[in-house]
Amino acid sequence: MTENSTGAASLSSAPVLVTGGAGHLGANLVHRLLDDGVKVRVLLRHESNNEALESLDVEKFYGDLRDLESLRPAVEGCQGIYHAAAKISTIDGNKAYRRELYECNVVGTRNLLQVARECEAGRVVVTGSFSAVGYNLDNPSAPSDETMQFYPLVRTMPYERSKAFVEHECWQAVMKGQDVVVAICCALIGGWDFYPSRLGRTMVDYTNGKLRAYVDGGFEFVAARDIVEGHLLCMKKGRSGERYIFSSGYKTISEILQMYEEISGIPPPARRIPTPLMLVFSEVASAYLSRFHPSFPQRFTPGAIHLLQLCRHASTQKAQQELGYKPSSIRDAVKEAYSFHYHRRQVIINPHAKPPELDGMKWK
Repeated sequence: MTENSTGAASLSSAPVLVTGGAGHLGANLVHRLLDDGVKVRVLLRHESNNEALESLDVEKFYGDLRDLESLRPAVEGCQGIYHAAAKISTIDGNKAYRRELYECNVVGTRNLLQVARECEAGRVVVTGSFSAVGYNLDNPSAPSDETMQFYPLVRTMPYERSKAFVEHECWQAVMKGQDVVVAICCALIGGWDFYPSRLGRTMVDYTNGKLRAYVDGGFEFVAARDIVEGHLLCMKKGRSGERYIFSSGYKTISEILQMYEEISGIPPPARRIPTPLMLVFSEVASAYLSRFHPSFPQRFTPGAIHLLQLCRHASTQKAQQELGYKPSSIRDAVKEAYSFHYHRRQVIINPHAKPPELDGMKWK
């Protein structure tokens, strides 16, 4: 595999495959690879929103991770795969929803790894989740590192469990001799967020004055440019069979809202709901919605509130020492996210919202 300074394949080599290229992380990764002169191939689903890849010079293949044979045409001829596709969720959902989550994330990863192995497609970098990394049970806010294994004997979200099983599939493949590295992603902030993500939707609702209250807590956030750089570093320098955490830093929700206010000019919601009260309300609301309206978007789910309560911190020491990873600014990532959503037609409609510092040319 020919490499340039970023660790991605060069223009004259075989294409690199990106799954989930229409998603938030995937779109940022595709744009970075194209900027670096890499031939990019993407795996898409016809029924998904693929707006993020319109007019981009990429090879498009259509398939479904749950259908093993549909993956083969996309994988054949590739040399290097970034597996960023996943169904992301903070709800418990009903039985059918949980099965879909498992099959998309776990079975889908198993299928992709198998086809990549059979087609000799080279290294596979799989996107992991910080929520599937373990933590100190006696002090949850103590920094977690890659040695800490997921603890399943407390209440966890189906998504968290599915991502823990995704890593299990990766290590099973490594035992068979496959070259696999896991790049662990925290809460992602940045542009090219077409769906949008939970954080992107929250920013839009905030700016449009639809966020009436909030619950505090904290989590690790990662700038889009940082997690993309992390994936490229894993492809170039990562050790097979290892996981690497990528974060830009820890922030509380209050601190994130303060950034929103400074960047958008819109004051934050005045009401902060006590966490125990919001947890009780969310349990009732989420149970009802999951059963009778499973497709309805839920912001404050019990799983999300529980994660915020833990105030988890991450250690990126391993990525910095082994890969040369250097975290950037969360504030800059929030500015980029705001600029992206501001320049999308009819997304931010509040006339009092400040024009972004970025002029928007990047997003056109």
